[in-house]
Amino acid sequence: MYGRRALAAAVAAVVVLAGCAGDDDDGVSAPSAPPTSATPATTPPAPTSTPTPTPTPPPGPVTLAFAGDIHFEGELRPLLDDPATALAPIAPQLSAADLTIVNLESSVGTSGEPEPGKEFTFQAPPSALTALQTAGVDVVTMANNHGMDFGPEGLADTLAARTTAPGLDVVGVGANLAEAFTPAIREVGGTTVAVIGASVPDDPTGDPTGHWAATETTAGVAMALDPAALLAAVDAARAQADVVVVYLHWGNQGESCPSPSQTALAGALAASADVVVGAHTHQLQGTGLAPAGDAYVAYGLGNFVWYTQRREVTTVTGVLTVTVENGAVTADSWAPARIGADGLPAFASGGEADQMTADLAALRECTDLRPLP
Repeated sequence: MYGRRALAAAVAAVVVLAGCAGDDDDGVSAPSAPPTSATPATTPPAPTSTPTPTPTPPPGPVTLAFAGDIHFEGELRPLLDDPATALAPIAPQLSAADLTIVNLESSVGTSGEPEPGKEFTFQAPPSALTALQTAGVDVVTMANNHGMDFGPEGLADTLAARTTAPGLDVVGVGANLAEAFTPAIREVGGTTVAVIGASVPDDPTGDPTGHWAATETTAGVAMALDPAALLAAVDAARAQADVVVVYLHWGNQGESCPSPSQTALAGALAASADVVVGAHTHQLQGTGLAPAGDAYVAYGLGNFVWYTQRREVTTVTGVLTVTVENGAVTADSWAPARIGADGLPAFASGGEADQMTADLAALRECTDLRPLP
């Protein structure tokens, strides 16, 4: 009994003490301890640093190669029986550069009638485009005085044939004015290159009436009867390319010096174009930098794959290669050749090549051009 009473008294005392401990002297309840959470506090993530972007290196130098007039007439026509090997003897020179551009002086197709009253009319089957592409050509201009030798029907064939050689771009002709002046755009080693083809009729063989000229609604050739359309096309290309190339059909046949209209137009183009090359005179004309700015001009590249050599001077030809870096031509080289009886160029070497290269440099004397530094 005593033990139970003692235990009861002890329990009561504990209860009373517990109740007294819960009151302050001023009668205000003391704040309770803050609740604890069962979830441990998360540690904020350590700050991360933004990696410094690796600068993109500027594109390296690219090489652009140019050759003159090409057709597949006479003794050259049988070569197209096997277009894959048609130009095999000169494929190493045509394919050596990053981008190769030539002038195809011919209609392409099988339709149409020869231009009335014209002494020479040229037409090659679509396999001609395959032959050029296989040999290493990347872009052909057909803005010349033979592009519509077989009239509108022949041109329709030409426009359709453009898809027969994948990897080859055809410029200078189109279903309308805008298409005819549309450039080929190529990405070469990180550099965007735009190539425009146009015809500038200086003499009677260049269609001075302009009846082949493309219009806003009719198919034809990119013809610069008024240079405004050409200059506008070059300005537009400048906005989308690092390097702008203009390949012109211009000058007077049989002349080794550029005409006043050639030099005037080259000067106007130099404001936006980086490289201006030409053909049509059937013999070489001078090369070099334009008087103002850094544009490189080659006034005339002569014949290249061509039948019926009437004069010795028309057999002299070659491949012009320019190196472009940061949008400017920094070097040029000339691989001289002479067209043989088979219509194909045979490339020179040794002393003969040195002399032919010196002869080309001498043609600069009657131009307004200056040599590369």
